[in-house]
Amino acid sequence: MISKPDKNKSRKRRHNRVRNKISGTAECPRLNVFRSNKNIYAQIIDDVEGVTLVSASTLDSAVSDGNKTEQAAGVGKLVAERASKKNIKKVVFDRGGYLYHGRVQALADAARENGLEF
Repeated sequence: MISKPDKNKSRKRRHNRVRNKISGTAECPRLNVFRSNKNIYAQIIDDVEGVTLVSASTLDSAVSDGNKTEQAAGVGKLVAERASKKNIKKVVFDRGGYLYHGRVQALADAARENGLEF
């Protein structure tokens, strides 16, 4: 019997392939996205020091209700606002192996509109 491919295993393989090429520094940290079935999470990470500088998710009370795409846009706005408070303007975007579509794209567009450059 032929087994179906494991979606998360394939995503992790794609993510590792991307992570071999990009890395966050203090000058240009990495904006990482994780998408679960119910929530979406974003972190700005300095990979040299191994620390998370800023984070936001749909679990934060500042993110308003709406459908998942609208919530993802709220997370993008929130992470951009928190980054600007810490004087972070430029980041490198890490889509986490997900397609640049839907919730991931909404988060990225909202982050760009609110001051992050990538």
